[in-house]
Amino acid sequence: MSLWPLFYVTTEWIIRVGMLCYVPQRRTAAAARAWLVLVFLVPWVGLGCYLLFGRIRVPRRRRERQHQAAVRVGAVLAAMKAADAPPRPALDGGDESTAALAERLGGFGPLGGNGVELLADYEGSVDRLIGDIDAARSQVNLLFYIFAPDALGRRVASAVERAAKRGVTCRVLMDRLGSAGGLRKLGPGLRAAGVEVIAALPVGLLRRSAARADLRNHRKIAVIDGQIGYVGSQNIVGPEFIRGFPNEELMARVTGPVVVQLEAVLLADRYEETEERLELEQTPRYPDATGVATAQVVPSGPGYPYENPQALFCSLLHGARERVVITTPYFVPDEPFLVAMETAAVRGADVHLVVPERSNKPITRWAQQSHYERLLDAGAHVHLYAPRFLHAKHLTVDGRIAVIGSVNIDIRSFALDCEVSLLVYDRAVVRSFEEIQARYFARSRELSRDDWRRRPLAARVAENTARLADSLL
Repeated sequence: MSLWPLFYVTTEWIIRVGMLCYVPQRRTAAAARAWLVLVFLVPWVGLGCYLLFGRIRVPRRRRERQHQAAVRVGAVLAAMKAADAPPRPALDGGDESTAALAERLGGFGPLGGNGVELLADYEGSVDRLIGDIDAARSQVNLLFYIFAPDALGRRVASAVERAAKRGVTCRVLMDRLGSAGGLRKLGPGLRAAGVEVIAALPVGLLRRSAARADLRNHRKIAVIDGQIGYVGSQNIVGPEFIRGFPNEELMARVTGPVVVQLEAVLLADRYEETEERLELEQTPRYPDATGVATAQVVPSGPGYPYENPQALFCSLLHGARERVVITTPYFVPDEPFLVAMETAAVRGADVHLVVPERSNKPITRWAQQSHYERLLDAGAHVHLYAPRFLHAKHLTVDGRIAVIGSVNIDIRSFALDCEVSLLVYDRAVVRSFEEIQARYFARSRELSRDDWRRRPLAARVAENTARLADSLL
């Protein structure tokens, strides 16, 4: 009689019991539950996946580089502050508390004198970026999760090549997986023109500082001449790069002192990959004031001690008194964020969630739909945006604070990916966001609590099953 069946069953139970003891350590109950469900259903598959993706581990060499980059950035900013930094802007009590939290999380304080322009037109945003690159005189620095070798990507790459050929220092950082095609097809031409091209977070079993395959650099940042910055949700790729789901985005074109913080995030990422000196160390100077908005940058990622977006957004929700509007393509939050939304709505704030009606990730869509009933019961509004796949990522609070960046409202963006957010404390800028949000509402279908409760049983089962994997999505 073969001993193989007995061996297989025995090892499965050894895996189940061992993982039951190990997985919950230093992990939220929701994340532990998701992994244990997988392990108990398919032990060997679950064990293999956990060994590859289960722990948010950053290689020690990469952690050391990140620490060194943070130290260097801090020293440069301290020197700049001593030399010519604008005075710390006066904020009211609630905003000052938010700014202090953001500074503790990401290392950057609020700066006044900024201009913030919102770019909602997809092609128009790219045209503005190319125009700024064509006008660049000293530096072009780009960092994007997706830099695709399609028609739009080639237009931007050509602009960067033109800049490099006229003597402008050009650097392009692309995420190793998100921009695999761009690195392969656009990289050679960019390098031939004199552009530095860097693969961010390279993967590979034999690389000492390789990243885990599911830990990605999801940031979207452009800085031109240290004077103009771009930040938001839009990658360097055509809007219909996923067939049937044309993207709609929102970017912010920023000028003024806060551009230094965007550039510091980008150059710190470059330092992590190259260990070469930060360019900021050579020209420590803040740009002149170009507006009246106060703003600050909050980077995040697995190398930080806290989940920066989750902590910041929950704090904003708990402080909201009048109105909150959250726009995100993916909504798979952790329990603290969901409770913060519920609490804001129950407290009487007018809470709105805007998500695409159709999603390019079916399992994620089912998981996010499992949360709608809780929000509707609390009195929140859920808007399903119909015209396009709304990939924009921003929120506003009480008409006084706006946040825009690369962060999705999901556990992946909170804990796994390298992200960036721009906080803006300016009522005029927030009104510009609110005008865009009003267009979203007009083109959306708002869910009715009673209608949503009448959805089919099969839909409920799919949603609740998908939610069990929320920490893995």
